[in-house]
Amino acid sequence: MSTTTRPAPVAPEADLASLLPRSWKVPIALTVFTLLSAVAFALTTKATAVSRVAIMTGTTGLGTINLTFGTLRWSWALTAVMAAFTGFAWWAAANRIHQVGQLPVGTTVGTIVGVGFVCTFLLWAVADKASPLQFTGLLSGALFLSVPLIFGAMAGSVCEHVGVINVSIEGQLLAGAFLAAVVGAVTKNAWLGLLAAPVAGALIGALLALFAVRYWVDHIIVGVVLNVLVSGLTSYLFSTVLSQNTAVFSVAAKLPTWKIPLLGEIPVLGPVLFQQNVLVYIMYVGVFVLQIMMFHSRWGLRLRSCGEHPRAADTVGIKVNRTRVLNTILGGAIAGLGGAYFTVAAGLAFGKDMSGGRGYIALAAMILGGWRPKAALLAALLFGFADNLQNALGIVGVAVPSQFMLMAPYLVTIFAVAGLVGRVRAPAMEGKAYKG
Repeated sequence: MSTTTRPAPVAPEADLASLLPRSWKVPIALTVFTLLSAVAFALTTKATAVSRVAIMTGTTGLGTINLTFGTLRWSWALTAVMAAFTGFAWWAAANRIHQVGQLPVGTTVGTIVGVGFVCTFLLWAVADKASPLQFTGLLSGALFLSVPLIFGAMAGSVCEHVGVINVSIEGQLLAGAFLAAVVGAVTKNAWLGLLAAPVAGALIGALLALFAVRYWVDHIIVGVVLNVLVSGLTSYLFSTVLSQNTAVFSVAAKLPTWKIPLLGEIPVLGPVLFQQNVLVYIMYVGVFVLQIMMFHSRWGLRLRSCGEHPRAADTVGIKVNRTRVLNTILGGAIAGLGGAYFTVAAGLAFGKDMSGGRGYIALAAMILGGWRPKAALLAALLFGFADNLQNALGIVGVAVPSQFMLMAPYLVTIFAVAGLVGRVRAPAMEGKAYKG
């Protein structure tokens, strides 16, 4: 007599939640920030302190809006909101709730608490200062400072989705800045300098592809070596060629700043988003196009298949190593274009190591964004905001040590990646040679 094996019954949805692991990392981190807000900011604020904030609307009718806040009252109110959402995070972790609707609990609650913490810090920092905090300038500057990070994150996304770890973003940014400055100065045309920047990045990308894909050298070692090579080469050329011909190379070309009709008139958002340098608009288009092409096109499918399962890609006729080489060069060109930010976009002549480690922060933005251009954009904006904070508070006259403000973007990088990197998965075969 034959016996029939019945499938195991499916657990109800309520029981499936009990199978998910608990994670206390987010609630603990949010508790630390909430306590820090209460102890360092709210408790140290005088009862009579006031904070002034100026918001430039960008429209003739509204002009500039000047707001005055009671620092102590608002600090405690924001801290109370942070405490409420922190409590929700503890409850969600205890009950293994990872999503609310379509939104991850950790990311959503962390964003709200993070915004509350930043607002509390800003109110505390500008309390009783004679000059108001220029909030619009703070956001606009943060966006502009994020440009090289966003281009670098896009470059890293392209390379790593195809299976190549691109640690050489720092060198590609620096090479793009150098060639853009030199070509712009010689031709006295910032547009030609802008076109030259991706060429320099593509050359570094080609070297990365040559050693990592063709000769199977460890990708991280190659990337670090290329960064050192570009730094040394540009420093040598700066000390010899550029410094000895200052009449030619010290003349900086600058890209124009454009105000987009109608969009530039939107109150508050107009001056921030649509009265920017040309490179910022190129970045908007780049993120939009790359997001669509990477996840909704045949090219993107081929790209990601080479990073996830190259053997399967080879089986259906995709030339894996050729795809890796071409897209690594493309990633280098994207990062090189971002390097133009340091010179022709900002109207500056080239300086030694002027990329200042932003290529490594771009890598952190890419990882924090889960290797997706649109998410990496938000992560880069976070780092750009932290970077611009020292400028905004310096104008107001905040007595925060400059050394601490210089550390701010790197501290944000460490906390953000350490707190959220565990929730994203890298392409399965990144950094692994394909010898098929």
